[in-house]
Amino acid sequence: MSVNKRKIFNDPVYGFITIPSDIIFDLIQHPYVQRLRRISQLGLTHLTYPGALHTRFHHALGALHLMTLTIDQLKQKGTVISAEEEEAVYIAILLHDIGHGPFSHALEHLLIDVDHEELSLALMHELNQQFEGRLTVAIEVFTNRHHKRFLHQLISGQLDMDRLDYLTRDSFYTGVMEGKVGYDRIIKMLRVIDDQLVVEEKGIYSIEKFLVARKIMYWQVYLHKTVLSAELMLKAAVKRAQELYLQGAAIQLSKSLTTIFQSSWSNKDQRDDLLSAFVSLDDVDILALLKNALYCSDFQLHLLADGLINRNLFRVELSVIPFKSKDVDLIKEEVATHLEIDINLMDELVFTGIEQTETYDFQESEIKLLNKKGEVVPLTSFQLGPFSSSVAKYYVCYPKLTNTAF
Repeated sequence: MSVNKRKIFNDPVYGFITIPSDIIFDLIQHPYVQRLRRISQLGLTHLTYPGALHTRFHHALGALHLMTLTIDQLKQKGTVISAEEEEAVYIAILLHDIGHGPFSHALEHLLIDVDHEELSLALMHELNQQFEGRLTVAIEVFTNRHHKRFLHQLISGQLDMDRLDYLTRDSFYTGVMEGKVGYDRIIKMLRVIDDQLVVEEKGIYSIEKFLVARKIMYWQVYLHKTVLSAELMLKAAVKRAQELYLQGAAIQLSKSLTTIFQSSWSNKDQRDDLLSAFVSLDDVDILALLKNALYCSDFQLHLLADGLINRNLFRVELSVIPFKSKDVDLIKEEVATHLEIDINLMDELVFTGIEQTETYDFQESEIKLLNKKGEVVPLTSFQLGPFSSSVAKYYVCYPKLTNTAF
């Protein structure tokens, strides 16, 4: 008896999402994609926005759905897209995030020192072997080696389906309505001219709203100072656990995390073992580590784990200019006194750095518009709002003290 693979998902954001082909169903059913159900889309953002508990699996389906709408729209406007190319772009967008590790961006480069895109590509090659070459064209699109360049722009560009979904979805689950974008109108305004994705001029204000919404979401959600505190603490906790493990301490770890801690991506002989461990690694492994660390004798790891599990997060101060070293030293002295610990531990419990974001990138793939004269022109040729400015904020993060701030 054959299986009906044209299933539907009831998505709270878009309504019903239909699986467009049998291979998409098979890929969704694969353990590499099912793992995304156990990877939070926004890391520890739920500690600030309690509703932000959606996963990378939700996002993958949402981006796939928007891609099906976009391909239909482009074909209606005369863009030639073969059945093979259509299948490839669906596969590429579905799998674009399978390289994300636990808590998404929060631990990127820490567990495995490589971008999640490189891990996604490695896993796509593995899937291509399992599916007997059916993903070859999808990999060409994903890596921008396909001769139709606009297909890659739909996967990775300043107006791609990834961004359209995560802004729409993240604003929905956080409740930050200022981040909502008009994805439906933007999609209807898309066209392909000379192998590049363009937006009809009448959609310019939808694009402006999209860029403003992205800026709002970055500073109100993604780089919110409480979210920043939790992510800095999580990184420090995992780093400390790895140090203790490598020193021979009795740290309780999952089998996958054990392999991750003792292996390196730069060692090509270890990559197969790393990938095997990675595809079974998810948020649960890290949460188990933190819960077990509540009973750890190491002061630093215990403090960080307790703060994350019980939401006793460190304080964060933000500034548009770098903090003076004497002010940071004062914080370290007061923290050491308050916690009654050696001042030498403060470099591991007081964090400084910079968070920077640019809503619009002028360098690589500027958004192009089709004006009323039929000319393709850059978005910056129109007089729009100050969405393009780069914003940087410096931070110092430390355990909370009574009446300590500057």
